[in-house]
Amino acid sequence: MDVLKAALDIFLESALYMLFGFFMAGLLRAFVPTTLVQRHLGKNKAINVIKAAIFGIPLPLCSCGVIPAAAGLRRQGASKGATASFLISTPETGVDSIMVTYALLDPIMTLLRPLAAFVTAVVTGLGINALDDKTPVNPVPPLIPFGEIRPSIWKRFLQGQWFAFDDILGDVGGSFMIGVLIAGVITAFISPDLVTAYLGTGIVPLLIMVVVAAPLYVCATASTPVVAALALKGISPGAALVFLLAGPATNAASLAVVAKMLGKRSAALYLTSIIIVALLFGLGADHLYVMLGLNPMAWITHSQNTGQSWTNIAAGSVLFLLIARVWIQKFRVAHKTGCACSHEDGCKKC
Repeated sequence: MDVLKAALDIFLESALYMLFGFFMAGLLRAFVPTTLVQRHLGKNKAINVIKAAIFGIPLPLCSCGVIPAAAGLRRQGASKGATASFLISTPETGVDSIMVTYALLDPIMTLLRPLAAFVTAVVTGLGINALDDKTPVNPVPPLIPFGEIRPSIWKRFLQGQWFAFDDILGDVGGSFMIGVLIAGVITAFISPDLVTAYLGTGIVPLLIMVVVAAPLYVCATASTPVVAALALKGISPGAALVFLLAGPATNAASLAVVAKMLGKRSAALYLTSIIIVALLFGLGADHLYVMLGLNPMAWITHSQNTGQSWTNIAAGSVLFLLIARVWIQKFRVAHKTGCACSHEDGCKKC
């Protein structure tokens, strides 16, 4: 019961921010055309690496969901560096995970997370362009017929929201619920003394977090409640930030695809850059919190001790119903087609 109660509190605390994040994701989908992104990421230039990092930061795609999007950009003529930059900044953060970070952690971490994602993406992209961007890509023509009439603003808005609350929610909803349950287990059973002893300040906790996070498949949104629970037990801000950066951007499955897409040397630089920049930002975060005299536990404890308002309960109910709808839809499609996704065209979109 303690686990479920803790998990429920975390879920309700983050639900309103999750809904707002998905709403913003729908707006991005509706009103930021993919051709705009594709047009600005070609050629081996530093500015294109920076643009790719900026484009990727608000997009709510996980470390595996970003792979097909990045492959499409590469096929459209994006440089290896720009592709790598997009591959890093996109899964490390997103409008949904930024909102949940503010809900469950604190304002400083809410700013540090996208900043660190941006720096990591740019450093890696520039390094890959300098190391290995000799393979030309023949871009395919845009798939927009000449003279096509664009849908009305209202129709584009509805299509974007459907994409956000159906496709994206289907991608991250299950992982988020698992993250919430793990956070409940941590809150109920892990001793603060144990966390303080092994994941306090210094470089060792940061290295432990790298070893734990790098091979895991965990999306940016799902990693946040886990880190919030650890923060309540005494984990350092730096170790928390390392997990938030390394976890979503690296896992065994995505690294294999990155190696195939960009080459083995680029994949090695990709992983090395993520780890080094995450460690540097982790050390910097610990120093910043000490210098400012901030205690992240105080912010988190205050936010979770204020009780659950009717707004939180209503938002949590809506979010749960939306996730349940996606799960039921997936179950029906899986039973009908043998496909584990929510699309009824036989996994062609997966």
